[in-house]
Amino acid sequence: MKYKKLDLHGVRHRDVDRLVENFILMNQSMIPLEIVCGNSEKMINLVHSVLKRIDCENYEMIQYGVLMVRKV
Repeated sequence: MKYKKLDLHGVRHRDVDRLVENFILMNQSMIPLEIVCGNSEKMINLVHSVLKRIDCENYEMIQYGVLMVRKV
């Protein structure tokens, strides 16, 4: 199954907050959403902080560096 995906490879850390929030809020009708963070612990933490801030109800790391948002 193909999911709507946001790939953060090559994205600057300062742009992550805006990109992730916009991606989730603009595509919440297409749940589940996949966010590829890569192997950067800092990038993963930045994405986690956005998910918590926007009160994302259900998400999980399906493999290291890949988060799946199941409910907003």
